[in-house]
Amino acid sequence: MRKNRLGMFVVLAIAACATISVAQEKKPLSPPGEASVKFDDGKTVTIQYSRPSMRSRKIFGGLVPYDKVWRTGANAATSLKTDADLIIGGVNVPAGSYTLYTLPGMNNWKLIINKQTGQWGTEYSQGQDLARVDMKVSQKSSGMETFTISLDKTSANSAVLKLDWENTIASAEIQEKK
Repeated sequence: MRKNRLGMFVVLAIAACATISVAQEKKPLSPPGEASVKFDDGKTVTIQYSRPSMRSRKIFGGLVPYDKVWRTGANAATSLKTDADLIIGGVNVPAGSYTLYTLPGMNNWKLIINKQTGQWGTEYSQGQDLARVDMKVSQKSSGMETFTISLDKTSANSAVLKLDWENTIASAEIQEKK
């Protein structure tokens, strides 16, 4: 009887330690975000992503290193869904679903449009790239605490995709292909 109690105590102690370890490892996920634009003909472009925060960290050139592919947000891969054929930075992007990555640099960025979808954000396959598009990069004096993607409509069938975080805005022109 005494051996059974000791054995049960050991099992419960191990289970408790495993539970504490799992709870400590599990980090909260960044909140979801969505950006969308509706063109005058009713067709839409939607981007779904996660919104990490700076929390006093150096972002570009620090947490997000220069010259390495970045998942463009946090958690699951950032998705772009369009029911319109698009031209993004001069590149044809057929209607469909894609994953967006970026290649941040100190002075220039590339937007990566990838054909693989549904993966975790760090599961990048360069062989699935549809295109790499140059982005315009600008600096601003005040910082953006939480990563934000926006699609700002500029005409009946065009918009600007903006990535805004820390003191950096990277942007690319999007136009509906007619």
